[in-house]
Amino acid sequence: MARRNRRRLLVNGAEQGVNAFKAEVMRQEGFAVDPNRPDDVKYEVAKTLGVPLQPGDNGELSTESAGRVGGRIGGTMVREMIRLAQEQLTKKPTE
Repeated sequence: MARRNRRRLLVNGAEQGVNAFKAEVMRQEGFAVDPNRPDDVKYEVAKTLGVPLQPGDNGELSTESAGRVGGRIGGTMVREMIRLAQEQLTKKPTE
């Protein structure tokens, strides 16, 4: 049975910005990203990791393999968000 995607962003309308951020971060990591389909970068990441991820049903894919792909993408995005936040904090004037 296919699992429905229940992940929703808390801020309405933020999806376009998040997708653009994902595309930019993964482009900086050296992956070819279609800005109109940034989620497709997961197939390129999977290929570099040797994970047999394909569009459609991946029922035979282990949780560990799926986690390696998602972790590579999400971990890179989180590191970049932290870097950006630290950069912003250093620019704030002290009161």
